[in-house]
Amino acid sequence: MFEKFTRAGRTNEAEVIQLNQHAEQLAQEIQPETTTEDTELADWLELKSTLHEALLERLNLSVIEKVEKDVLRREVAGVVGGALSQTGRPLNTEDFNRIVEELLDEILGFGPLEPLLADPTINDILVNGYQTVYVERSGLLERVPVRFRDEKHLLRVIDKIVSKIGRRVDERQPWVDARLEDGSRVNAIIRPCSIDGPSVSIRKFAQSKLTMEKLVANGALNDAAARFLQSLVYARLNVLIAGGTGSGKTTMLNALSSYIDHGERVVTIEDAAELQLQQEHVVRLETRPPSPSGDGQVIQRDLVRNALRMRPDRIIVGEVRGAETFDMLQAMNTGHDGSMTTVHANSARDSLGRLEQMVTMTGIEFPAAAIRSQIASGLHFIVHLSRLADGSRRVTSISEITGMEGEIITMQDIFVFQKKGRAESGEVLGQFVPTGIRPKCYDLLTAAGVDLEPETFRVSGG
Repeated sequence: MFEKFTRAGRTNEAEVIQLNQHAEQLAQEIQPETTTEDTELADWLELKSTLHEALLERLNLSVIEKVEKDVLRREVAGVVGGALSQTGRPLNTEDFNRIVEELLDEILGFGPLEPLLADPTINDILVNGYQTVYVERSGLLERVPVRFRDEKHLLRVIDKIVSKIGRRVDERQPWVDARLEDGSRVNAIIRPCSIDGPSVSIRKFAQSKLTMEKLVANGALNDAAARFLQSLVYARLNVLIAGGTGSGKTTMLNALSSYIDHGERVVTIEDAAELQLQQEHVVRLETRPPSPSGDGQVIQRDLVRNALRMRPDRIIVGEVRGAETFDMLQAMNTGHDGSMTTVHANSARDSLGRLEQMVTMTGIEFPAAAIRSQIASGLHFIVHLSRLADGSRRVTSISEITGMEGEIITMQDIFVFQKKGRAESGEVLGQFVPTGIRPKCYDLLTAAGVDLEPETFRVSGG
C-alpha cells in the first residue's frame, strides 16, 4: 500500500484525488453526529434567549427584587405569550410553563444552575465550560443535561454571583471565591487561565445538619467511636480533622462542635463561612479579599491573632492553610483547650508534616524539632476521613498524639477502619474497630467526668 502512494517519491493527480476523498470519508466517520436532542436543545436555548431579551426591554430590573414572585410570574407569562404570538411559535402548556420558570431563574437567580441548587440530593455542582455540567450525588460524579446558551451566558451568570458580594472577575483577576446567600461556596475561573472557557465549582451548603448520630447511621463510624469523640470534646482536648477534598472534614467539625457546652464562648475563623454551630455564644469571623485597588485584605492569620484578644473559650478554624497554623498552635499551647481545626492531608501522619510545612510559611526560621514539639504538645488527637471508591465518606482512623521520641512525633491509633473488599454492587466493605490500645489520655477523660467503659477499646474476641 505504501509503495502505491510513494512510487518514485511522487503521486499523480488521480491518486491525490483518491487520497482526499478517503480523508473526507474518514473525517465524516469520526465527526460526532448532531442528534435530534442537540438540535431541539439549541432551538430551545435560542428561543429562551430571544424571550429573555424581550423581558429585559419590558421589565424594570431595579424593582424586580421587591415584587412578589407570583406577581412577577404573571408579568413574565404575559410578555412571553405576547412575544410567542408575534413570532408565530406556539408552545403547549407544559413547555410554556417550563420556559416561564426558566426565565424567572434567569431574572431572579443564576439561570440553569437554579434547579441544581434547589436539588437536595446534589452536594457539588461543577461547570466545565458552557456546554458541560457535572454534579456529585452521594460521593459520585454524574453529567447532567444542563447547559448554558453560550460562553457569554455563563460569564453573565458568574458576574451575577460575584457582584452580589462586591467582587469581580476579569482578565486582570481571572479567578474568584464567593459565597451564595445560602452559604454555598463558589469558585469561578475564566480565560486566559481556564483554557477551555469559564469553569465554576459550587460546594453546596447543607441545609440539614449532619449530626454525629446521622454519621453513625450512614456508616461513617460506629457508636463506640462516636462516644469517644464526644468525650474528647467534653474533656476539652484539641482535635485536628484531616482528609482529602470532599472527604467530609467540615461535616465532622460541625458534628463535633455540637458537643461544646452552651455556656462557652466560641470564636470561629473561616475563609468562607460554612460552619453551622448550634451554640448561642458564637462569634463568626471571615476573611476578606483585597479591594480592586489591592488593599483592605484580611487573612486568617489576622483573625486568629485578633480572636486571642476576644476572650474565647474555644477557637475553631475552619481550615488551616498557611501561616495561621503557627498562631493556632500557639493558642492551643496557651490555655485555649478544646480548640479544633481541619487540614488537607492523605493520612494522619501526613497531616503532621503538613502542619510543620505551614508553620514555616510564617517566614521565621524555626528548628524542625521546635515546630514538632509545639505540634505534639498542642494537639491531642487526629481524626482522619476519606472518600472511598464507592463515594462513601468514612472515618478511617482516630489517632492519639502521645509525645516525642527524639525529633519524631509519636502517635497511636485508637480506632481504625478495616477494609474487607468490595461487594458486587461496588460498595466498599469493611468495619470500624478499636485497635485494643487504651488511650494515654484515659485518666484525663475520667478526671473530666467522662464515663467510658474499658470495653470501648477492646478488640472483639480479645
